[in-house]
Amino acid sequence: MARLDYVRNDSEVANRIRLRRGGNLTPLDGMLLHSSPVADGWNNLLGAIRNDTSLPADIRELAVLRVAALNGAHYEWQAHEPVGRAAGLSDAHLGALHEGGDTTVLNAAQRATLEYADAMTRRVTVPDPVFDGLRTHFDDRQIVELTATVGTYNLVSRFLVALEVGAEDTAEGAGEDDGGGHWQERSA
Repeated sequence: MARLDYVRNDSEVANRIRLRRGGNLTPLDGMLLHSSPVADGWNNLLGAIRNDTSLPADIRELAVLRVAALNGAHYEWQAHEPVGRAAGLSDAHLGALHEGGDTTVLNAAQRATLEYADAMTRRVTVPDPVFDGLRTHFDDRQIVELTATVGTYNLVSRFLVALEVGAEDTAEGAGEDDGGGHWQERSA
């Protein structure tokens, strides 16, 4: 159960979030709506990360899921696993993202992404050899977008974990997960 109640409303901000998500708010959105300016900025940032970058979808989702695994953000993992699968990540790829997983199933660009996400998440500073490994697979724009993706999903995971936001939240007024990481709002 989340540490704060979820907010449901029909504000302009909530409606913009619904539009980006295809109609429904998630528990994350319901928590963010405690602060409309934060929710609005978050929506714009996540919309750009998810929809407007030049990163291959498998690379983006590999980075997101690795951050979720490293930070113990179970709800983030639940929300992004289907997206990762749709981007071509297999059971073997997903297994490689957990601590001690077999990374030999990853291609060179995916391994470079994993090493970069690890460095940014665990140490913040990125060793030169790790950064140089990205340059062989990605252009400058993609490196900026990958950096923004890893940084953004570290923010997301820390927010989710700190406030105990999760798909299991079905308390009265919170809503229900539809099984795909989408929060089905309950009528008031």
